[in-house]
Amino acid sequence: MEALFKPYEFAVEQRAELDRDGHFVLPGLLTEEACGRLTEALTQIQAMPRDDEEYLPSRFSAEYNIYLESLIAHPQMLQLVRDVLGAEIRYDHCVALNRAGGNGGSAWHSHEYAEDDPSLGFLRVFFYVNGFQADDGGLKVVRGSHLHRDAGIRAESDEELLAGWMADKVHPKTGEALAIEELSVPRGTVVLMWTHAAHGVNGRKMGSDTRWCVVYAYRNPGRTSRARWLSEGFEQKGVVGAEGLMSLY
Repeated sequence: MEALFKPYEFAVEQRAELDRDGHFVLPGLLTEEACGRLTEALTQIQAMPRDDEEYLPSRFSAEYNIYLESLIAHPQMLQLVRDVLGAEIRYDHCVALNRAGGNGGSAWHSHEYAEDDPSLGFLRVFFYVNGFQADDGGLKVVRGSHLHRDAGIRAESDEELLAGWMADKVHPKTGEALAIEELSVPRGTVVLMWTHAAHGVNGRKMGSDTRWCVVYAYRNPGRTSRARWLSEGFEQKGVVGAEGLMSLY
């Protein structure tokens, strides 16, 4: 199987940084071959007609493209995920997050999973195939927000988040006031993010090319997951290498 990632280090120090900040950036991690194949796959997903609101090609991307499917159980993917979550993991979803020029971005939000049980982790792995600049489809984060384990973070703007959910909150580990950070990343970057981390996306500039992105999510089994977009047929398909990864528990 062809390589997905270039050589990298993710050991105790890097895991501690992910746990402290809620996200961890691996710049330029994807191989050039992977970037090319991901671009082809995501272009195909982008061109597909929308289905009904519950079963969109973008929301079930791995079910519509054989290359995206193959990455669910790619050995390098599973090694990275298990370095974070441990041996006992389940696949949760694969969603295309392509943003064409003029796209309005995404409001601030967080996601749910086992708010009352910190021993159960839920990890999102974002592939930013052609990267982004902070002011052009850029990811925005709040370091330490994940430690509040709040699945209900919502705000339409930075100002609303600062005046609302972030007001008077501090980082539970460092004691520092929470702050909004805008990221810029190069081509082929992978970003790891805990599910409870507050994040949003700045709009893509009119005239910019499409920002190609796909996110894979994995979790420790133990609870139901509202984000688990997985059809019954795909769960039972028998994806090579994914034995034991598809069930809810």
